[in-house]
Amino acid sequence: MAELLPIQEPLDLLPYDGSARYVPEFLNADDADRLFIELRDGISWEQSELIVFGNKVIEPRCSSWHSDPDITYTYSGTTRTPQPWLPGLSAVRRLCEEHTNSRFNSALVNLYRTGLDHLGWHADNELCNGPTPTIASISLGATRRFDMKHNDTGEVYGIPLQHGSLIVMSGLSQQKWVHRVPKTTKVGSARINVTFRLVDPALENKS
Repeated sequence: MAELLPIQEPLDLLPYDGSARYVPEFLNADDADRLFIELRDGISWEQSELIVFGNKVIEPRCSSWHSDPDITYTYSGTTRTPQPWLPGLSAVRRLCEEHTNSRFNSALVNLYRTGLDHLGWHADNELCNGPTPTIASISLGATRRFDMKHNDTGEVYGIPLQHGSLIVMSGLSQQKWVHRVPKTTKVGSARINVTFRLVDPALENKS
C-alpha cells in the first residue's frame, strides 16, 4: 500500500454497507496532549490473554476497560473488569455523546507502546454491542494507520489516525467490515486509542 497523506477535512472512509466517519482535530492539541498524559500515567494497564482461532495469545498491546457500574465486557475469551472513569475520559465521553447523538456507558482503552504493538483484523460484533452499534474512537499520540476490509469483496480502505482525531463507526460497519491497526517499524512512540460504546450485557444471554 502507498503511504497515506494526512487528512485535513472530515470524510467517510466507507463507500457503502455502514459508515466510518473520520473527524481530524476533534480535540485541540492542548486537550489531546492533556488527555494522553492522564491516560498514560493514570491507568493501571493490563496485557490480557486472548483466545484467537482457538489458541491462547498475549494481546500485542496494553489495554484497560472503563464503564459505568456492574458492566463487564467479554471479547476473545477474556472478561474485563472495569476500572474507574478518569476525569478527562469522562469529559471526552460527553463530547463524543454530543457529537454522535448517542449514549456510551463504557470505553476500551488501548496503549500501543511502539509501532510493533498492533491490532489484527476483527469486528466489534460481540452480542452485547448490539447488531448496529455506534462506536466513537479517539486517537492520541503517534499517528497510526487504520484499515477497514469488506467481508465479501475484500476491498480495503485505510486512513492515518492523527493525534486528537475521532472516527465514528456505525450502521452495518461491524457486520460487513473488519478493521485493524497493522504493525509498523516506522513508529517508535506511543499511541493511545479510546473506543466508547454502549454495552448491554443482557444481550449476551439472547440467541
